[in-house]
Amino acid sequence: MRVATGLIGSEPGDWEPAVTFAVEAERLGVHSLWTAEGWGNDALTPLAFMAGRTQTIKLGTGIMQIGARTPAMVAMSAITLSSLSDGRFILGLGTSGPQVIEGWHGVRFDRPVRRTRELIEIVRLVASGERLTYEGEIHRLPLPESQGRGIRPSVGPAEFPIYLASLGPRNLELTGELCDGWIGAAFIPETADVFFDRIRAGAERAGRSFDDIDLQAPVAVEFGDDVDEIAKRHARGYAFTFGAMGSRSDNFYLNAFARQGYADEGREVQRLWLEGDREAAADRVPVELALKTNLLGTDEMIRERLRVYRDAGVTTLRAGVRGQSLAERLDNLGRLIDLVEAVSAE
Repeated sequence: MRVATGLIGSEPGDWEPAVTFAVEAERLGVHSLWTAEGWGNDALTPLAFMAGRTQTIKLGTGIMQIGARTPAMVAMSAITLSSLSDGRFILGLGTSGPQVIEGWHGVRFDRPVRRTRELIEIVRLVASGERLTYEGEIHRLPLPESQGRGIRPSVGPAEFPIYLASLGPRNLELTGELCDGWIGAAFIPETADVFFDRIRAGAERAGRSFDDIDLQAPVAVEFGDDVDEIAKRHARGYAFTFGAMGSRSDNFYLNAFARQGYADEGREVQRLWLEGDREAAADRVPVELALKTNLLGTDEMIRERLRVYRDAGVTTLRAGVRGQSLAERLDNLGRLIDLVEAVSAE
């Protein structure tokens, strides 16, 4: 296994702490640095900045939201970032959800699996340097009965890996069929087959090797002796995941946890949250969920959980490392890397 991490947040106008974190993460041997998109921050711009301040660490979008940009724009951005970073860029994609895509971007959240397939195919076509013509069910390039024409990229060809954040069965199979890596979420290593069996099926159907796909699992990392307090605090955070990260009828994270045995608990947390009782919702989250999805506690406890992730087949841990200061976070990141290296060598 190897360790990846997310870029830490920065105050407006002060990106130096984030730069320091990126540079020190690179020095510690972190494999890759990932950025997210929210309601105001994009995933690409910070990576362009970090590309100029780092030398070897890979730089990934975790995630660029499908539907927020045209496929050609995604390809243009990826080609540019790959060039700026001397080939260190990883294009991480995900559909996000209807609340964000329709509410923030004003784009219909329709046929997400088909839209994802077509975007990846178009991005790869542009990156190949070939003239852009494409006949899909959603995208037709150039537009029929228009003044458009097939255009050849002005740069390229370019190569960069494509990762997909996927949770549902069909999107997981698409990951195995088309992608170089998987960006996981709502992942419990004891039930990894819920995800990996579908990815493997997609890979085999496409004549690809499942072993060639990077399987990235997210973990929060917090060292400490008061395991009960740490676990309860992390468990309470899942109330937002079940209650706010989706609608009552369509919550991808809740659905993924339901397939792993937490259907009743997750739906009860969601019900309490949506009824306005957020404290009760947070109290209702099983503490074992925090312990199974994160690396919490003493060195020996975390070492044992690392073995579970390793044996499940996870190849990259995307670690969100806690600490009271930047220095403490970096110390804990180094501490985690030492543990991962020891477990991987066993």
